[in-house]
Amino acid sequence: MIPDPPDRLLRPAVLDEPDSDAPAAGDEDAAPAGSGAPPPGLGIASTKDAAGIPVHRGWAPTASHHRWLEPFVLMALAGGSSHGYAIVGILTETGINQAAVDVGQVYRTLRDLEQAGQVVSSWTTGTGAARRDYTITEDGSRALDEWAAVMKERQRLIAEFDAVYLAWVAERRRSRELG
Repeated sequence: MIPDPPDRLLRPAVLDEPDSDAPAAGDEDAAPAGSGAPPPGLGIASTKDAAGIPVHRGWAPTASHHRWLEPFVLMALAGGSSHGYAIVGILTETGINQAAVDVGQVYRTLRDLEQAGQVVSSWTTGTGAARRDYTITEDGSRALDEWAAVMKERQRLIAEFDAVYLAWVAERRRSRELG
């Protein structure tokens, strides 16, 4: 017999459920209804907890922030300014890809992050060729906080999936041994 998954795996976890009449955490940034304007803010994490820390429930980040590379590029810049090929080196050391990191994708991500105001760049000259250095902004730091909430939620979901899966595998083995 396959064990039933725990109830918490079948529904998203809720931190503090707000009163039905109270605005949900994070709604303070919402655009007025019918304005046609997207809500300001980053829209990466689902909401914030009572302390203002971003939280996320579910697998996919909300809004249009769906690029897997974004949080890793922001994390690479969290330690200080860096140029594109140094970021590629950091990503390679992290092992986020089985193959070589796509340099073009890193630069596209940097361009997108710059357009979003999450990084700024400047040209640096020195002993070698001029290069573009990237620095994380305050918006980028907030985005990184929100990506951390997304990653924590993904880690939780994967751990719960793994626990249910391992229980299922163990049950299958027992069933085979018995019969």
